[in-house]
Amino acid sequence: MSSTVLDYSKEIPVIEGVPTAASLDEAIVKPINDFPQRNWFIGLAITGTMLGIGGISLAWLLWKGVGIWGINQPVAWGFDVVNFVFWVGIGHAGTLISAILFLLRQKWRTGIARFAEAMTLFAVLCAVQFVIFHTGRPWLAMAWLFPYPNQHGVWVNFTSPLEWDVFAVNTYFTVSAVFWYIGLIPDFASLRDRATTTIKKTTFAVLSLGWRFSNRHWQHYERAYLIMAGFATPLVLSVHTIVSFDFAVSVLPGWHTTIFPPYFVAGAIFSGFAMVQNVLIVTRKAFKFEHLITMDTIEKMNKIMLVTGTMVGYAYIMEFFIAWYSGNATELFVFINRATGPYWWAYWTMMTCNLVAPQLFWSKKIRTSLLASFILAIFVNIGMWFERFVIIVTSLHRDFLPSSWGMFIPTMWDFGLLIGSFGLFFTLVLLFVKFLPAIAMAEIKAVVPGAQPSHPSHNGNGTSH
Repeated sequence: MSSTVLDYSKEIPVIEGVPTAASLDEAIVKPINDFPQRNWFIGLAITGTMLGIGGISLAWLLWKGVGIWGINQPVAWGFDVVNFVFWVGIGHAGTLISAILFLLRQKWRTGIARFAEAMTLFAVLCAVQFVIFHTGRPWLAMAWLFPYPNQHGVWVNFTSPLEWDVFAVNTYFTVSAVFWYIGLIPDFASLRDRATTTIKKTTFAVLSLGWRFSNRHWQHYERAYLIMAGFATPLVLSVHTIVSFDFAVSVLPGWHTTIFPPYFVAGAIFSGFAMVQNVLIVTRKAFKFEHLITMDTIEKMNKIMLVTGTMVGYAYIMEFFIAWYSGNATELFVFINRATGPYWWAYWTMMTCNLVAPQLFWSKKIRTSLLASFILAIFVNIGMWFERFVIIVTSLHRDFLPSSWGMFIPTMWDFGLLIGSFGLFFTLVLLFVKFLPAIAMAEIKAVVPGAQPSHPSHNGNGTSH
């Protein structure tokens, strides 16, 4: 009986070199064990200041009410919903990288999956605050947004897409958090065995749930991880689809369209990958992870951004075509107003950043340039924020009657909460890379050249040369 021998000579390595398991563990836990560098404290001071600005803006909002924002009639939704949709979109890349690419057996995800999973949770936390405080009375959110047994006969409005958001986002966050934690269990055990203080050893021992690296534990772990990946995969499509229903099920011109669900999902993956790209490029340099997060991985992420960016650009063009083809004068007016009206600058910023800029990734030289990748990813995030701004504000500011037209002008408190959300996100990222392994130690060892029994670097006994 002949056996098939896999040819690894043509395979691009996920990790540079042939590091040992011990050296991989040492490289990943080094940021956790070492005292933080000065640059880490500088970064934490900057993000903490941004978070403080958001905290002051939030405190004033709770004291005075939503009237401190620039929202008005007819623009009843402003930065609050713009930021909510933006941050929910950022959170999509984590589940895509971890769950879908895991099911597709894409090895290159291993170096960035843990980081992307954590960013998903941080982004959802940033998004949820805008929904809660947009209600004006956040202390009533539990009563009005979550159904629970009561004696008053007052129930939430299940026919509202805003209520669908509550279930979708909470389900997404819960499944993502469990998925993230399950992946961390073997690494918690490794940190437990490496801990040098009683506090660390006790903490990681509790978090590792008695993990002993036994064959039985690995079998249960791989089965649980696969099941959670299966649960998480449809959430990538469902969550932002339901978020798009906030707009698509309305009768407002510019929103009432069936293209929104796939268009929003593609845009969410687009912006999510861009944010992961930005943070990873800085992290791999700061913590010397270049051999673990290779240029090939970054190039693959650029290719995904090219594909999703092209899909988003196609949706932009199709919106204009559908408005013209429908023969609906009001619908056509909304889109012409977007491109040539008072907010033309926002529309063309969106088009430049989301449609034109990503096309540069067709060039391999640009795809494999760290500086170009970093800059273009920033452009993508700027463009995706402006996309949400354009969709919301330009569709509202000119109502059906010219007498009802108005302009949305954001106040300093709008910008304060936006800055605060970025401060919260990056503060959590800095704390994560300092206290938890940013790369999955258990997964990264499985893709090291020579880890496979049929790899040329193995001898007949199944061990590495």
